[in-house]
Amino acid sequence: MTNLLPSLLQILLGILLLFGGGELFVAGSTAVALMLGIPQIVIGLTVVSLGTSAPELFVSLIATVQGKEAIAMSNVVGSNIFNVLVVLGMSALVMPLSVRSRLVRRDVPLLVALSMAVWGMASGSQLTWQAGVALLVGLLINLVWEIRTAGENPEEAGEFDASERLSALAAGLRLLGGLALLVVGSQVLVRGATTAALGLGVSQTVVGLTIVAAGTSMPELVTSLVATYRGKVDLAIGNVVGSNLLNLFLILGVCATASGGRGLAVDPVLIQRDLPVMVVTTLACLPIFWSHGQITRLEGGILVMLYALYLGEQVLSNSVSSLTDEYRLIALTAVVPLVLVFLVWQALRWRHERKAGV
Repeated sequence: MTNLLPSLLQILLGILLLFGGGELFVAGSTAVALMLGIPQIVIGLTVVSLGTSAPELFVSLIATVQGKEAIAMSNVVGSNIFNVLVVLGMSALVMPLSVRSRLVRRDVPLLVALSMAVWGMASGSQLTWQAGVALLVGLLINLVWEIRTAGENPEEAGEFDASERLSALAAGLRLLGGLALLVVGSQVLVRGATTAALGLGVSQTVVGLTIVAAGTSMPELVTSLVATYRGKVDLAIGNVVGSNLLNLFLILGVCATASGGRGLAVDPVLIQRDLPVMVVTTLACLPIFWSHGQITRLEGGILVMLYALYLGEQVLSNSVSSLTDEYRLIALTAVVPLVLVFLVWQALRWRHERKAGV
């Protein structure tokens, strides 16, 4: 354990640098956008969303450039699982989350379809540069669509107070400082995660799915919890859905394109286990979001419990492999059916309420 201490300290330092860098990047880029007269809704859909996803972007991109593609891919998959199960779950435990109809009608179905598409593209054990370009083109189309339809819901545009209007020098310094911290923090985190994986005797994929994914998702978790505590529950949910879309469209798109002719390698374990988990957790959002137009505390608790089960499977499969089959059997025969019954009940209740006009 003593040998792992330097690696764990590197991981912690990397997470702190990423968090600080993300905050400075958002502040600086928001101020620049305001000075250029860019509409607030466009800033919210681009700059702010990118700010919370910046740690994942820099970590995955640097890992790709350094040839540590297992971390690049698993970081995105693990972050999306963490965002849905932990960020949404813990936010709902703080306060039931009201769900805007726009999310149910458009953004969540898009996220479900995109998650399935990425799983399909990765099933050949790599994401080609062509797949990366396709994802980036999809990002551009989605962004244009978001901006064109934003006027339909002006209340979702968000507001920026006077403190976010900075001088050109202050905005530039924050922007450059944030980018520098993101680059350095990403390098430190990737180095620490790689060393920790070697020390623990586990694959880089496992470390990427757990430690790195949770670390780079800290901005989303803190942002959503603070927003929920302040009563801005729509921001908490939109932050998660928007971040997951950017993770798949932007981060995987950039990394796959940057990988060039060799393609972005995908660990077979991700294809067989973690990508399906990502798709299922995203699918689970639909019946949960349908119920009364909100995520209740009970549903939030279930989401957090499911992440605990997922984390337990990760730990057992890489430490006490002899117990993994028994653990999976218990989860499949006891917990999963109960969750499925709950989701079906929620969907049927929503359908009944819709017919009754509630």
